Amino acid sequence: MKQDIFQAIADPTRRAILSLLAIQALTPNAMAAHFEMSRQAVSKHIKVLQQSELIKPEQSGREIYYHFNPKKMQELDQWLARLRKNWETQFNQLDKVLQTLKKQTK
Repeated sequence: MKQDIFQAIADPTRRAILSLLAIQALTPNAMAAHFEMSRQAVSKHIKVLQQSELIKPEQSGREIYYHFNPKKMQELDQWLARLRKNWETQFNQLDKVLQTLKKQTK
């Protein structure tokens, strides 16, 4: 089941996990050591991040290492960039209207 990326990053623990994995790949036990919660609770967060494709598992012997998936984050960044461009356009138009009104009141 695919998880919505926005729901995945809405949780502060999952954002913290992403920050850790952006630095280096980690096992679930190594991730759990950074949080005051059970390994099972961390595993639930890992599952959500994996379902949203923000992280990828890689088997290494008996351990599973999770890696940050920058391509998926890039999709989010591109979406935000389009949104930011729309905001900037609207703010620039508003600035022009306010400058025009300001000139008219003088």
